[in-house]
Amino acid sequence: MSVINAMTVDVEDYFQVSAFEKFIDRAHWDKFPCRVERNMDRILGLFAEKEVRATFFTLGWVAERYPDLVRRIVDEGHELASHGFTHTRVTQQSPQEFRADIEKTKKLLEDISGVEIKGYRAPSYSIGAANLWALDELSEVGYCYSSSIYPVKHDLYGMPEASRFAFRPRGEHGILEIPITTVRFGNKNLPCGGGGFFRLYPYAVSRWALRRVNQNEGQSGMFYFHPWEIDPDQPRQSGVGLKTRFRHYLNLGRMEQRLMALLRDFKWGRMDQIFLGKETNVSTRA
Repeated sequence: MSVINAMTVDVEDYFQVSAFEKFIDRAHWDKFPCRVERNMDRILGLFAEKEVRATFFTLGWVAERYPDLVRRIVDEGHELASHGFTHTRVTQQSPQEFRADIEKTKKLLEDISGVEIKGYRAPSYSIGAANLWALDELSEVGYCYSSSIYPVKHDLYGMPEASRFAFRPRGEHGILEIPITTVRFGNKNLPCGGGGFFRLYPYAVSRWALRRVNQNEGQSGMFYFHPWEIDPDQPRQSGVGLKTRFRHYLNLGRMEQRLMALLRDFKWGRMDQIFLGKETNVSTRA
């Protein structure tokens, strides 16, 4: 039987990414032309065509303005999950501020959709060794799992010493953490779960890595992307640095074609249906 992987989408618009936060004030977000609705329409249509069910980690800011989009996600059989309210990294919040954010977003998404919100993903994978207290807050608020730790070394995020697969960093009664998928190469974890790395690597590299996780390790992988990544016509931001421009705009025109190949080459499902209730191999250590 083929391994089923988790397909996930971080529902945010092009002007809301962490890389632009020094250049775009959150107070000015409403001044930008939103493209998340049209991009999500394309994504949902593609998933329907390929009979794929996915998990959508949705910003409260987006849900508040596009409630019909939130309801459509649920009506079409996908899992709705939280991405926080205003894409504020956990590293920039106190425990009190973080708790207010995750409570507010959970309630809003549940009020709009009528379903329980079980999952949370921190903006920019901003939970790591220095702020694991955030996992306690998520558990106390009522979330069942988090997908917020990236077991890689990166200049913006990462906890390379963390488990590469589902584990409970706060002990057997703590929340389940499901890291973004990596492949072990030598003594390093290499990203193979989506985002800018998927646009950077040739598709064959991503396919090889995910197959290795599925076939050699017998584990379900997790892939993520953003609606703006299939939108090469999005407005270009001026004044941003060269590295930021490279990371954000690289190969946007090739993303949808690669995504279609990924949907063809692997089996996909929702986070909750793949990981919750299957605890036999879950570790309680990082």
